[in-house]
Amino acid sequence: MHKISAIASALLWFVSISALAAAQTVRAPQTFPLTDTRGLVARGVTIDTAEFLGRTAVRVVKQRAEGVAGFLPLPGVDFQDGTIEADVAAKATAPGMPGFIGIAFRARPDASSYDMFYVRPGLAQSDDQAFRNRVAQYCAAPGYGWFELRHDWPWVYESHADLRLDAWTHIKIEVAGRTAKLYLNHNQDPALVVDGLEGLDLHGSVSLFTFVDEESYFSNISITHATPQPIKNGSDVAGAWAVKLSTDLGNFEGTLQLQRTGNTLSGTWSGALGENCKVKGTWRDGYVELSFTGEWPDKMFNGEPGPVTTTLAGWFDDASGRGRSKIEARADGQWIATRKS
Repeated sequence: MHKISAIASALLWFVSISALAAAQTVRAPQTFPLTDTRGLVARGVTIDTAEFLGRTAVRVVKQRAEGVAGFLPLPGVDFQDGTIEADVAAKATAPGMPGFIGIAFRARPDASSYDMFYVRPGLAQSDDQAFRNRVAQYCAAPGYGWFELRHDWPWVYESHADLRLDAWTHIKIEVAGRTAKLYLNHNQDPALVVDGLEGLDLHGSVSLFTFVDEESYFSNISITHATPQPIKNGSDVAGAWAVKLSTDLGNFEGTLQLQRTGNTLSGTWSGALGENCKVKGTWRDGYVELSFTGEWPDKMFNGEPGPVTTTLAGWFDDASGRGRSKIEARADGQWIATRKS
């Protein structure tokens, strides 16, 4: 009995020490008042200090001759999970420009990979509802710009927000694992939620984002680091998976049997929507995009039975997976997967 108690005490001590060590690895908060340009290294943009709407801020300008989008990394930041807050403002210098200003995170110094939220405040008062729905935007590099995401997943990665040009906007970004939320002007509810970040890396720099034909102002940036979620890239997907699609027209369940050759996926889907449907797709470090053509069920009110293409996109992490799903022209929603073998 004494021996068991000693072992239990030792285990408890080990767990406590491990938890303390993990807590101690979280980096201290970082702040960037941006009342001057000290420590900032500008590449492809011009920066200075300017007064704007009653406060001193760093002004960032992108010249069209050097491209249309510009990034300014903050020095000494390696961010994975946590919270980023900033005050930002865009002043258009060309007629009709809505302003583009935001924050990239988990970014590479050369902006070859990042996740990013940005806003187009000049669209908030548009008479065109489609434009109004594009005020808040998520995008990622490489390969997941606003156009690609809007085309492949309409209305999922952008939303409306009540903002203004020539006004300060408070941005807060919360990141946890593969999920990020954008909050605007201290609203308790997020303006945009992304479940399944598209960037290549799980950690990286934080960069300020601007666009041509405007002046972008940044002030009062704070970064609070959190204990990273226990995920890692690179999970394989070969094997059998129990999958559930939760859509706006109900649930569709089935089994995915997948094989991987390099970055190419193949296999079958069996269950709702068809039996032994051929699956094709791609794999990128655990991120997958899959599609198969099946049959729309009888007695469903959204259209007559007939061939339908289903698309899944998202991440596999060890024995589980999740992401976005759509059944072309019929239903939209999310999917989850659990490994069967």
